[in-house]
Amino acid sequence: RLPPAWAKHLKTRPAAKAIPPKAAPPKARPQASPPRNQADDMLLRQALELQKAERLPEAEELCLKVLARTPNHPLAFYILGTLGVGYDDEKALRYFARAVAEEPRNPYYHLSLGETYLKLSEFTPAIRHIQQALALKPDLVEALCALGDAYNSFDKGEMALPLFEKALKIDRDHPQARIGLPEALASLGRMDEAAAHLKEAIARRIALPTAFNALVRTRKYTEEPPELAAILTELQDPGQVPEGAAALHHAAGKVLNDLRRYKEAMDHFKQGNQAGGQKFDIGSYRRWVDATIETFTPELVVSMAAYGNPSEVPVLIVGMPRSGTTLTEQICASHPDVHGAGELSKLGRIANGIGLRGSSETNLGKSVATITSQLTKTLAAEHLAYLRERAPAALRIVDKMPHNFELIGLVGILFPNARIIHCRRDAIDNCISCFVLQFNEAHNYSADLETLGLYYREYDRLMRHWRKVLPGRIFENRYETLIENQEEQSHRLIDYLGLPWDEACLRFFDRTGSVNTYSNWQVRQPIYKSSVKRWKNYESEIRPLIDALGDLAET
Repeated sequence: RLPPAWAKHLKTRPAAKAIPPKAAPPKARPQASPPRNQADDMLLRQALELQKAERLPEAEELCLKVLARTPNHPLAFYILGTLGVGYDDEKALRYFARAVAEEPRNPYYHLSLGETYLKLSEFTPAIRHIQQALALKPDLVEALCALGDAYNSFDKGEMALPLFEKALKIDRDHPQARIGLPEALASLGRMDEAAAHLKEAIARRIALPTAFNALVRTRKYTEEPPELAAILTELQDPGQVPEGAAALHHAAGKVLNDLRRYKEAMDHFKQGNQAGGQKFDIGSYRRWVDATIETFTPELVVSMAAYGNPSEVPVLIVGMPRSGTTLTEQICASHPDVHGAGELSKLGRIANGIGLRGSSETNLGKSVATITSQLTKTLAAEHLAYLRERAPAALRIVDKMPHNFELIGLVGILFPNARIIHCRRDAIDNCISCFVLQFNEAHNYSADLETLGLYYREYDRLMRHWRKVLPGRIFENRYETLIENQEEQSHRLIDYLGLPWDEACLRFFDRTGSVNTYSNWQVRQPIYKSSVKRWKNYESEIRPLIDALGDLAET
């Protein structure tokens, strides 16, 4: 957050998921602002104007010019941090940290540093810096909401509630608080209360697309609700931004799907995905999969795993999104010796740091060559400490980030005794379930039916390779098998984890605590079979997907 004189110039970047825009920064000036040089002020103001125009390299150049003249200028560091947000979060983190070091009593700097840590799933430093912002400025609504978001992300909805409630007492129309409070309630299974708050936000016309999209996910509709007409009316607004239109189309599609008006529902899902204008380079991804298969041979992984950490604590649940990963995690985490940590981005950050992800032109062989025996030990120890932070006494800690399926070779090297559960589902059902949700831009392969089918084929090809690399090590958890015989498959899962059976695993839907996922309504229901062969409802609308899947489509 910038001092008010600067804040109005800041461009708000589109969020990674549909969230309400943040309220205007508070009017109170942050404490302990250093005296400023007028020429520096002018350059930094120009930098903000350039950022607003998305001319980021030029904005960065001006900030660096200020730093060349006035070393360690905290505001220059801070603006450089804002330039990285959403583009290079690691870089943003470094600059925000330098701003905090230079001006430690500025609550806005602490807040931005904490929010960036939160984006990177580093919950402990995120919470520490956001709490520091609140210690410096207890009525800072954005900090109250950010701390609430942190607790929501950490599956601690019960700790988020009072923060959002306090924020709303200070600013009853703050979008982040208006959406954050019902999100926390929904994560705790308090769907009726969440719906009431969302209806109030809609009545006050606050963050409408997000509020409608969240509201329709608090229940399953058996008759047409008044919200459907309201959503369709909002879609007529010519001023609707693409992100808002996408959220509204997905909300309408969800209601229509509940009502079994499948053709209308699919029309809205298609329009919602098109509204984002996202494109995915399937050719580049295919080349990256080629390189990964070529680099991570069984021989390489076995030889490098000799330096890995022998801990049996890490458990990964991987697969395509919407393949039953949340259900599987809930069953496992119902065991008293297992902690479900949710979707963690840490392994992805490790991979990015080494250069294992990126463009297809990345030389994976060279990247893997940098993983020395000492680096292997260091990375594994750091990651284990990161997991332990969440549950110091648990015998197994589950990371259910689905796309860790890309990183199984790295996991095999760092943790040769890690357990990997691969969730698999009918290919067409799985793809349709992805297509009908408003995913963030990291999943833009799911915005087009043909691309989605081709992407699924690459995922399948990579998983077949990992089974050769780690023979007998990956537990194949078929969604349909779990639905058909929950008890038998649950026994197999717990046995694979090397733990004694516990009856609590059959009553996963009774678990207390919060669940922060698209599935937080479904996962609190007993096993149901309505999602098996769901794609048949859309058969005439999804030909490009079925054709792209080819022999993987079980028709």
